[in-house]
Amino acid sequence: MLQQQTLREPVQCSGAGLHSGNRVNLTILPAPPRAGIRFRRVDLADKPEIEATPASVMETNRSTTLARGNVKVHTVEHVLSALYGMGIDNAVIELDANEPPILDGSAREFSRLLKAGGMESQPEPREYYHLSSPLHFESGETSMSVFPHDRLKISCLSSDQRNRFTQYYSIEISPDSWEREIAPARTFCFFEEIEALIRNGLIKGGSLENAVIIRDDAVLTTEPLRFNEEFVRHKILDIVGDLSLLGHPLCGHVIAVKPNHSANCELTRQILEQVRRPLITAQAFAPPPSPPPSAAASLTSPVQDGAVLDITQLMRILPHRYPFLMVDRILLIEGNRIVGRKNVTFNEPYFQGHFPVYPIMPGVLQLEAIAQVAGVLLLRQAENLGKLAFFMSAENVKWRKPVHPGDTLLIEIELLKARGKIGRAKGTCRVDDEVVSEAEVTFMMGEPPA
Repeated sequence: MLQQQTLREPVQCSGAGLHSGNRVNLTILPAPPRAGIRFRRVDLADKPEIEATPASVMETNRSTTLARGNVKVHTVEHVLSALYGMGIDNAVIELDANEPPILDGSAREFSRLLKAGGMESQPEPREYYHLSSPLHFESGETSMSVFPHDRLKISCLSSDQRNRFTQYYSIEISPDSWEREIAPARTFCFFEEIEALIRNGLIKGGSLENAVIIRDDAVLTTEPLRFNEEFVRHKILDIVGDLSLLGHPLCGHVIAVKPNHSANCELTRQILEQVRRPLITAQAFAPPPSPPPSAAASLTSPVQDGAVLDITQLMRILPHRYPFLMVDRILLIEGNRIVGRKNVTFNEPYFQGHFPVYPIMPGVLQLEAIAQVAGVLLLRQAENLGKLAFFMSAENVKWRKPVHPGDTLLIEIELLKARGKIGRAKGTCRVDDEVVSEAEVTFMMGEPPA
């Protein structure tokens, strides 16, 4: 299948969200080529949209949550898995609540909907992501690897912490194999987890109608298990949904041991970083263009969609220098969103006094990192090239967890407003998918001193 695909006709369904319990109506609409997959909250003013990309991932506790500013969509993995598995490249998912319906706990109903709507080939060619080398990482008992392959293959081992119901399954993903072998696998939960989930405000819409419950050696369900390996097949369903955030089909063999949404999304980020690396190298070694000497107003900003900026390029944009440059690399620029990275090491000078026996990155420096990355985003406008972003104010500042040497700080920014010289943005700092700090910052563009 070489061409991009969308739906021929819109499709609809209704139900309750698994975690929120909210009643929701969902509509999947056709979208033009290269539009990708995006969620649209039609219950909110201006019908805000959230792109299904790694940069939109906000939470990965028991499900994958996407966000744009204060707008969120929870538990997106099943509908995304259906779109990827059925070969849909471009679609808009409209919801009138904050979570797609859980339906029967699998993706089977979503696949039936998509078949009913029909597939339509589009004129744009489909782009596949190919790995140049293997990737691997471990987190606790979870291990994730991916190797070059000529199509998407997933091999997965699943069990709980006590190694109950250990299951293994391996499959090459195609629309036929996904619909037949993966889509019907239902979500599941261990009985002893239920109390904690309810205490944390989750599974408000859960029941034996949409989940399988495991209690000791017994399986509680309203119908027999659909597969002998239904639990690990559902883990593969989740992996496909989280991998769909790449925005392009992956050619690779994923080997997952005790996966979870946090690990799935981290693997997705690492794959995206690798496939974009040749572009980064090309940008680093390409000679800069020579603009006409009197054409300053027509200069093109290096802060463009798809651009990745290394430290050398950042130092051409930002005036900050050691020891106050709080971002090492820009990983992603998409529209009004930008993601930066700061590697926190024990060599940071502030650790000499904060605190020598228990080193913690000062919260105000995390706030400064947010301001610096937000300032970079405003420079995407050509009229701001060569100007400085002056920090004016910070609101709704929250520091949630300490940041230590060895942590990698991911700084995610969404530009909320840019009018004239004034910009306002929401920033979030994360370590290992956990929010460590957040703030809304306002800054003003000004001329540097002569």
